[in-house]
Amino acid sequence: MATLKALVVDDASFVRDLVKRTIRQRFPVIETTDAQNGRRAQSLMSRARFDLILCDWEMPEMSGLELLQWMRQQPQYEKVPFIMITSRGDKSHVIEAVKEGVSEYLGKPFSPEGLSKKIIKVMGNTLTMSMGQSGKSMAGPADAFKESAALLTQKREPAPQVVDQPAPASGVFAPSSPDGSKPAMAKNSMSLASIRFADSTLKSVVKDINLTEVRVIARQDQEFPGILDQAVVDIETGEGQMARLNGYVHQLQAVDKRKDTDFVSVTIRFVDEDPKKMEDLSRFVARFRAGKR
Repeated sequence: MATLKALVVDDASFVRDLVKRTIRQRFPVIETTDAQNGRRAQSLMSRARFDLILCDWEMPEMSGLELLQWMRQQPQYEKVPFIMITSRGDKSHVIEAVKEGVSEYLGKPFSPEGLSKKIIKVMGNTLTMSMGQSGKSMAGPADAFKESAALLTQKREPAPQVVDQPAPASGVFAPSSPDGSKPAMAKNSMSLASIRFADSTLKSVVKDINLTEVRVIARQDQEFPGILDQAVVDIETGEGQMARLNGYVHQLQAVDKRKDTDFVSVTIRFVDEDPKKMEDLSRFVARFRAGKR
């Protein structure tokens, strides 16, 4: 029986579901409730008390940082652990969150194991005692959790589908790498894209992009993600502004019919529902289409 309560806040339902699944299977003593933005979370927190908050940064109506600032002003939430789960991992944002009282910071994309470690760290003896009283072990995940984690996050050799696609073409997609540096440009002016996963970064060329997904072409000699792996796509929206789009691996395909094909097509399906991100993406897609003409 659950004895602790956690609130999961993220505008992407895919991310909320992954966090809740991890908690449910790793820590059965924690009951989860979710909210799609900070405003909804604030309403829930005003009506009930939660023992743990796991929250995204960029959300419509009220951001994770604004929720954290409000939370630390409430007497009942002054000491409650707050884990910020976000793709904004640059130093300035981490420092800002720490100043406002964040308990831990977890970058997207994340693994269930990484999330579990953060929860154990911030909950400490409170979680240990609850698990012990319920007869649950803190030693490691149960077999069911391992199976679920493998399904969602395992790195495995892809089984490319045989499809006949043209070789990578040039585009206008030129995101910065996570450290803010510009990727090198190829001689034929193809734009490179870096797509971040929990344990690796895939160097690729954007083949197509719309408001729902992005399809990239990558050399097959790299480490490829698994189906449903979380991903973060960084795109430069103009004037030095960066949009970080959260998604998951929707499809892996061989680019041509040869068994020893040099290229693999990867489709990332976006999960963000933040209107600001969609607006930035829409403008970028328009420029991308214009550049292909």
